[in-house]
Amino acid sequence: MSHRLILASGSEIRAQLLQNACVDFDVLPVKVDEEMIRRALTADGAQPDKIVDALAEAKARKGSSKSAGAMVLGCDQVLDFQGEIFSKPQNVQDAREQLMRLRGQRHKLLSASVIYMDGEPLWRFTGTVRLTMRDFSDAFLDAYLDRNWDSIRFSVGGYKLEEEGVRLFEKIDGDYFTVLGMPLVEILSYLTLRGELEK
Repeated sequence: MSHRLILASGSEIRAQLLQNACVDFDVLPVKVDEEMIRRALTADGAQPDKIVDALAEAKARKGSSKSAGAMVLGCDQVLDFQGEIFSKPQNVQDAREQLMRLRGQRHKLLSASVIYMDGEPLWRFTGTVRLTMRDFSDAFLDAYLDRNWDSIRFSVGGYKLEEEGVRLFEKIDGDYFTVLGMPLVEILSYLTLRGELEK
């Protein structure tokens, strides 16, 4: 790459996706007040796609302010259930309540990525996936949470599709990488068209 790429995230799965695609990058986790941004935009009536874009942009912008001459990639994801945005579960009971609400229903995952360089936005994309949960039993749910809480505690909706969480679903419409929190194909396409990756 002619410009250094920085992932402004501590997400292991996002870093793994870039590594698996043989993209050279550095990691610079940044802290932004996601809850404050989410609350302010929700109070203003912003739609979920605008909220997730703003969260990703806040991370890219902050990372860019510390990384002159580098392309900084900020990513975020929100779960939209009938117009309500879910936050990460605070405890097992919170995860159980989220999954009980989603059971047998359809919801959306929106994953946004924004690239900044020298304090200016270069590119942005938001992908949407529609997921339908099956009508799983209470017994399965309780056993699932017992087995998976340590892994899913930082996952909105209480699941990871790349792990046992896939058993919660009966239908998924959309891009797998977007479910994982990064619209990877679109990011790679942009970097390739820009000449940062080999054509």
